[in-house]
Amino acid sequence: MTTKKSLQKFTTFEQKTDFIFQLKEINKEDLNILNDYEKTKFYELLTEKFKKLKGDESADFLKQIWNITAESTRNMIWENNHNTITATISELMQDFGRMPTASEIAIKAELSRQTVTKHLKEYATQPHYNEIVEQFKFMTSKVLAKVFKFAVNGDMTAAKLYFNVVGALNQKNQNTFIQNNNNYIQINGMIFNDEKLKTLKPEQLKTIEAILISDNFEDLKNI
Repeated sequence: MTTKKSLQKFTTFEQKTDFIFQLKEINKEDLNILNDYEKTKFYELLTEKFKKLKGDESADFLKQIWNITAESTRNMIWENNHNTITATISELMQDFGRMPTASEIAIKAELSRQTVTKHLKEYATQPHYNEIVEQFKFMTSKVLAKVFKFAVNGDMTAAKLYFNVVGALNQKNQNTFIQNNNNYIQINGMIFNDEKLKTLKPEQLKTIEAILISDNFEDLKNI
């Protein structure tokens, strides 16, 4: 009934869009007053309008059109907000020397405080966040291989990092630092490979960790 009255009352595209934008929340049924061509123009109008808005105006407009926003667009908005908020926090921490407040982030990022607060509170529960975490996990082996390359060339900082990371990856087996790895680390002429480390006692492994942290590699001869 509402649709029929709307079709009779609004004859031009401008009249129809004005009526739609007056709604508190726009639903797909509200677009029935538009023909297919007008719907295409309407979504183009939404995109142009959304790009011009900042802060609270952007958040309010997004809330208004959320029910007619495609899932892919929602994901893109979330990813853009996440990247913007992350970059803003990093920049403000360097400027202030502390963690910025939600209001400071919102002002700098030109987002609403509501958007920032909601994102910080809920980001870890979003599927998109899990995708980001999986991407970092996917790159772990490549990064670790690079660290190992520096370690075997004598970079002691890389060697310490390598031991720490591999040790964390093998928490299920506390008696070894390395599993299923045929590579080795050479320190002051002494070679520590997979097989060598597996023969050491837990207290010897702890001693190696302490030596790596202290950089006093001469003590390795006493192990």
